[in-house]
Amino acid sequence: MSTAPVAPAPRKPRPAGQSAQPSRAEGKQSHRRDIEGLRAVAVLLVVAYHCGLPFVSGGYVGVDVFFVISGFLITGLLLRERRVSGTISIPRFYARRALRLLPASTLVVVVTVAASALWLPPLRLGAILSDALHTSIYAMNYRLAAVGTDYLNADADPSPLQHFWSLAVEEQFYLVWPLLILALGRRRRGLGLALSLLTAGSLAVGVWQTQANAGWAYFGAHTRAWELGIGALLALGAVRLPGWCVPAGLVAVGVSAVLYTAETPFPGYAALLPVLGTAAVIAGGTGRQAGLLGAPILQGIGRLSYSWYLWHWPVLMIAPAALGRPLAVWENVLAALGALVLAALTYALVENPVRHLAVLRNRPWLGIGAGLGVSLLCAGLCVGITYVADHVRGASDYQATVLDPATFNPKDLSTEIAGSLDLPAVPANLTPKLATVAKDKPHFYSEGCSGSFDDAEVKKPCAYGDLSSGTTVVLFGDSHAGHWFPALEAASLQRHWKLVVVTKSACSAADGTIFLPQLKRDFTECVQWRKDAFAYVRSLHPAKVLLASTYPSSELLHVDGTQDEAWAAGWRRSVRAATAPGTEVYFMSDTPWQAGSTPECLSEHMDRPSACARTRTDALALPARRKLVADAARAAGATVIDPVPWFCTPGVCPVIVGNVLVYRDQHHVTTAYSRLLAPQLGAALAAS
Repeated sequence: MSTAPVAPAPRKPRPAGQSAQPSRAEGKQSHRRDIEGLRAVAVLLVVAYHCGLPFVSGGYVGVDVFFVISGFLITGLLLRERRVSGTISIPRFYARRALRLLPASTLVVVVTVAASALWLPPLRLGAILSDALHTSIYAMNYRLAAVGTDYLNADADPSPLQHFWSLAVEEQFYLVWPLLILALGRRRRGLGLALSLLTAGSLAVGVWQTQANAGWAYFGAHTRAWELGIGALLALGAVRLPGWCVPAGLVAVGVSAVLYTAETPFPGYAALLPVLGTAAVIAGGTGRQAGLLGAPILQGIGRLSYSWYLWHWPVLMIAPAALGRPLAVWENVLAALGALVLAALTYALVENPVRHLAVLRNRPWLGIGAGLGVSLLCAGLCVGITYVADHVRGASDYQATVLDPATFNPKDLSTEIAGSLDLPAVPANLTPKLATVAKDKPHFYSEGCSGSFDDAEVKKPCAYGDLSSGTTVVLFGDSHAGHWFPALEAASLQRHWKLVVVTKSACSAADGTIFLPQLKRDFTECVQWRKDAFAYVRSLHPAKVLLASTYPSSELLHVDGTQDEAWAAGWRRSVRAATAPGTEVYFMSDTPWQAGSTPECLSEHMDRPSACARTRTDALALPARRKLVADAARAAGATVIDPVPWFCTPGVCPVIVGNVLVYRDQHHVTTAYSRLLAPQLGAALAAS
């Protein structure tokens, strides 16, 4: 089966695809007990990693072990069938896959969606339903790649179905591989050449894309196919290695599991160590005793590896919500052991019985039809569960005071903020709605005016406001500059300014280099973009430049002294880079941060929105750094704007003001609230 790793940026586990009966590529079919034990090693690494055990920071390599095993076993099965019967029955192959994988995965998906409806924030259920539907068509990997490379969704919690990405990778590989074997017939040399080219090409693409875009590299079938290809080449060549390769291969896998971390560029070159280590174990164990891998406990875990892989991740994701608190590492281990019990029951009652049903195994098209039926049943049940959950929850009848930017008096803002601390419920006239707030992004994003992670190009011209004006105002920074766009666009129209947007997601306006988790490397594109962007801004000869970026909580790389001093120095350099004769530079201190996703919290506390508000002290973390950075910007010649009074009372920062939702997630301001602040921002920029 498949499985992916978890945590910051892309990663999640999976049990590799397993044939109904493991066997050698050639010769008499026999059960490879060493491979059963190797499956156990793989799933134990993945589960330990997801539990947060500190000594397996690279336990996600268990997925790569599964890929190699799958490529070896499935290819051996196909070659044996071709040798015995002279051909390969494609319907029989897919029927076997359906009977092997779908019953257990369907059960896990449906139970996970139901458990999510019971315990996870209601607002997450729509995305989880989409995940469930993607699993049914083996497309979860590309959904995760797309979501994971969207910076404005980067704070979303991992999906309880995220680990299905690896199963999707396998099935996408097996859409092509059996057909290729069939097409080349008995031309073994041609098949070996085709597979070698496919494997080498996939590895090369994986190495390149790991540097260019780690999210797509991690989840893509095109960048992972080589791992299955290595296993397939072992089967095709009936490769045998000396017995000492088994412990050597296990050491290679173990070293990668211990030394790799979430920051290791992966797959890329790093994946070679666990993949080749796994290949060494398989080739070195051919025709020999299983040794340590044959231990009864490993044999038992190996048999349950697919079901355990399926169950452990949803249990780890949902248990904290069910208990109402985060779990300690030892509690995660207990939860994972509970998932092993579920795996044993699933194996005994569902997985094993169904795959041996003679009526379906002996009638391939009937087996395929049953597989399609199970997939449709899964999708239908998930939709039904979501529909019922949505309609069981009652909607609020409370109508809050409507704050319309066209009529709202900005002098009343502090009064409205204070009056919103104890709203009796989430307003029925909330804007934007909780169900649609995820799409609430300033329109310049959809117009291609903000660069993606791996794009160093400055997007231009991106001009708004009064385009005929001789007064140019530049908005410069990352997404925390971007969330001021609605306010600044409205102010520009009111004050007849031409507004030019120069932003790049995740790229701080402060001069420095950070490590970007989404790319798993130094954010060099940001450094190049910032340099070119400041040159472009100076060429515009703007009257005003507003610099704004997310609160500097990340660590700068390659610095001397403390991080606070480094951030202050970076902002001084950036203010000076934006300064020119006739240009006024403004530095916007960052907005408050809530404890987590505001919309999700509100969906859980519809009758008590104050439960989602954060104290002003907590919302403005690292106060010493915040003050140091503001002082540095001021000393470099910038006018400092502190927006905190526009969001908070002296004690609390509410998440709803009047009928307006303040945050679209944990820290990005909604377009509606930003637009409401146009008078405040316009006045601050016009004051000097």
